[in-house]
Amino acid sequence: MAIGLLNGCSVEQPKFYNSGMEGSAGASNMWEIAKMYFRAERAAPKPSAPIPMREIPAAELAEPVSAAKVYRLGHSSVLIRLDGETVLTDPVFSERASPVQWMGPKRFHPLPFELTSLPRIAAVVISHDHYDHLDKGSILALDEKVERFLVPLKVGEHLRRWGIADDKIVELDWWQSHAVGSLKFTATPAQHFSGRGLGDRDETLWAGWAIEGREGKIFFSGDSGYFDGFREIGKRLGPFDLTLIETGAYNALWSKIHMLPEQSVQAHIDLQGRAMVPIHNSTFDLALHDWFEPLERAAAAAWERNVRLITPVIGAAVAIKHPQLAEYWWQDMEEAALVEAAAQSAEEGALR
Repeated sequence: MAIGLLNGCSVEQPKFYNSGMEGSAGASNMWEIAKMYFRAERAAPKPSAPIPMREIPAAELAEPVSAAKVYRLGHSSVLIRLDGETVLTDPVFSERASPVQWMGPKRFHPLPFELTSLPRIAAVVISHDHYDHLDKGSILALDEKVERFLVPLKVGEHLRRWGIADDKIVELDWWQSHAVGSLKFTATPAQHFSGRGLGDRDETLWAGWAIEGREGKIFFSGDSGYFDGFREIGKRLGPFDLTLIETGAYNALWSKIHMLPEQSVQAHIDLQGRAMVPIHNSTFDLALHDWFEPLERAAAAAWERNVRLITPVIGAAVAIKHPQLAEYWWQDMEEAALVEAAAQSAEEGALR
């Protein structure tokens, strides 16, 4: 039936899987991962000062869209204005990326806008059902403004259970498309996994998304390890004016399901992208690297590969067709964090 669907025993819930990859998330090295977390020493797991942010005025969101643009809202949440419509990707607006709001990864920064200022939303696009991409509180808060929720296969079951009307939910398999006005949304293959609890591993599909309108074409990666599928997507659906590529929460031990920054840049090249915005960073602490490392490594790789990298502060508008040059806004904060860590280490050494 579906590219990702495993035909299993009728007694059990069918599972999805990654094409060309054995297993999914590398559970076999869980002991190595646990040891790494226990031993990890980081200079800056989170920012020591507020990160730069531009607040998006309500009037700006209310006015008719005069030019195609995107706004980074944090992590993988992006607001897209295209063909006069508003689209949101993976809206996670809660304080924590967690099944509960009293524990779990906490936001580094507030939202750059008030939820009440959002206009009518043509489509909310979901890449998969992990808590840092599918947030129940955000979905329910947005419901009245949203025309369609576009999700991979079986993810719609979560939304229906939360009370979202069935006729607002569109579930797609890889390579299937759906139109909302002049916008065409195509679910694309990704190399990841799914599940929100202990017993529902890989029971819903994961995907990236190609979003095409009259005014431009965007690729949103969702979460994925680097794989040959990016070249196939580029051949079938590219080139893209702008790619929104996962660049964060990575580690060599789980690189099959989360790209390293250098691989993110290569994925952009494979996709035939003209400019790249690294996402999935600078909002939550979800791995073992310093918070600024994804942007620093992506910037270095982009320079070496002659890739046009766009690194806006949260809330800044980025033109889809003619994006501005990269802003290395994190570097002053990075230098301050490393100096502070070195001073603390020297102080601890003197006390020994």
